[in-house]
Order: sequence, then C-alpha cells, then structure tokens
Amino acid sequence: MSTLQPLGPTSHSFVSQRLRLNYLDWGNAQAPTLILIHGGRDHARSWDQVAHALRDDWHIICPDLRGHGDSAWSPDGAYTMPYFICDLAQLIHQQGEAPVTIVAHSLGGAISLRYTGLYPEHVRKLVAIEGLGLPSAATGMGVERPFNTLWRDWIEERRSLAARQPRRYASIEQALARMLAENSHLTEAQARHLTVHGVARNEDGSFSWKFDNYVRSGPPFDISPAELHALWGNISCPTLLCYGNDSWAENPLENGLSAHFRDASVQTFDNAGHWLHHDQFDQFIATLRAFL
Repeated sequence: MSTLQPLGPTSHSFVSQRLRLNYLDWGNAQAPTLILIHGGRDHARSWDQVAHALRDDWHIICPDLRGHGDSAWSPDGAYTMPYFICDLAQLIHQQGEAPVTIVAHSLGGAISLRYTGLYPEHVRKLVAIEGLGLPSAATGMGVERPFNTLWRDWIEERRSLAARQPRRYASIEQALARMLAENSHLTEAQARHLTVHGVARNEDGSFSWKFDNYVRSGPPFDISPAELHALWGNISCPTLLCYGNDSWAENPLENGLSAHFRDASVQTFDNAGHWLHHDQFDQFIATLRAFL
C-alpha cells in the first residue's frame, strides 16, 4: 500500500486597499506562524522548498505581493513601499496571530524590515535575505539630484513602461532558459520549478512571467536614509541579515548598515548569489533552524 505524500499548500485570498491578494497556507495551523515573503518579480511558490522543510514545525503563510504571482495588479501601478507595507499589515491583522516570525527576500526583506520597525510588537523574529536595498553606487545614495529632475525621470520611466509589452515565450523551455541565464547557481530542477509556477499562459499559447511590468518603476522619492535607519533601530526582535558572497548586494558589516539595528547578526554564504536560499539551500535551512 502506497504512503500518501504530504499535501501542498492551499491558495487563499484577502483584500487590501481594494486589491484581492493571494497567499498560500501550508497547514499546521496550531503551530506558530511563519510568513515567507518573496522578492521583486518573484512569486510565493519560490518558497516551496523552504516551506516543505519547515512545515512540520510552523504554520507557514506565503503571500504573493501585489502585482506578482496570483495577486491582482494595481490599476494605477501603485507599487511603492507604503502600499506593500500596508498589504503586509493587513495580512498579519487578518491572520490574527501576531507576533509572527518573518523570513523575507530582497524586496520582501525591505518591506518586512520597515513593517517591523513600525510594529515591533508584531514580530517575534525576522530574517531578511539581502533586504537592505540596492548598492549605494547603483542608487546614487549621497548624490543630490534636483527634485524636478527626479519627478521628470519618474514620469518618463512610467511612460516607457506603458508602452512595454510583457515578453512572450513560445514554450516553457524558452522561459526556463531565461531563468537559468539569470541565475547560474540554480539547478535545472530548481529553475524549472520557479519557471513553471512563475509564468501564465497567454491566449495565443505563449507564456509570460506573472508580474506587472510597473513593478520595475521606483518612486521619485522615499523616506530619508536617517528616517530609514531610525525605523531599523526601532526593531526590537532578534534579526538575521543574510548575504551571498557572490551577490551584488553589499555586506552590511562592511558598509556599516548593521550598526543601525539593536539586535542584528549577519550571516554570509559562500558560492551563493542574490537567491542564496536557493543557491545554498541546505546551509540556509540549517541557519534558519538554528536562529528561529
């Protein structure tokens, strides 16, 4: 008689700011809640391996950010931090299980760090994978730009995105090749899983990635670095900042950003890039188990 395999996640939705957003629930509702939040141009199924490894000990929730995966796209292309943070606040409020534990990647990490600074009492522990932002050289941090220039550049960027059509792939194999080209650390099996769950089929039979192109557009302004650092300093829970040694992201021990946290440690991973939770999966899971 064959043994039944554990069931996969169930898909649910909640409403935030008039958008219907998707999340996955991996069961085990009696256990403490662990929220896994993906990065930009990614999706909730990116966490499947991690969820499988931890589901026996945690009640795992994996949201699709607005404009990503199976969540609705914002009609006006609203993909700035206040909207993302409000969505996370709504999800945690509706779950009613705070304080929660959060593990988040890249954009998801940035959202989670700001949320936790706003609501430190709602987060028990936090793991942010390369979630402190882009390298200073790429963002122009410290470079003064006229306010009108910022606004004009943003308007031009939005106009160009309006004319940009989602890329279409004739087959899953073509999309898979693109995925592998973007991250040489991925195994073929990992890349195929991310691709199969990351594309939607178009009416003509082709495939496109399941994210809104407007998520590529950053806002013309944000809170100041001093305000951001103050938010990080308001985080009271133990925080783990994870970085891949082959990534473009800057190590916060080297650029001094980790000093803005009350209780943060930094863990680096050899032979790992920006998606270190895929690139060094076994080490990442061992690190999570030890920290959480």
